[in-house]
Amino acid sequence: MQINRKAVDEIEIISPCGRLDAYNSSEIETKLNALIDAAKIKLVVSLKELDYISSSGLRVLLTTLKKVRKQHGDICLACLKSNVREVFDTAGFSQLFIITDDEEAAVEKFKKKND
Repeated sequence: MQINRKAVDEIEIISPCGRLDAYNSSEIETKLNALIDAAKIKLVVSLKELDYISSSGLRVLLTTLKKVRKQHGDICLACLKSNVREVFDTAGFSQLFIITDDEEAAVEKFKKKND
């Protein structure tokens, strides 16, 4: 799985590509945990290149959400394709995460929290 990463100020943007399932969820979990360990607790996870997410992928995002909120951070999800959004809605995860249409809106959500 390819995972792209960039930063806007203190906000980290992670973009996994392809499928997020049991076979590769540990890869993104390792990357997210490394960011949290480095005190990067404002995370945007852009899912524009994600074609599929399984329960393993949902678990990784939920675990990460709990960790960053414990440190007064947050995760904002951006750019969910309709089939991925449907999985979040069905699992009830849409109410747990901040979800935006694009990365810029996600970054703005964090900037507004700082004001």
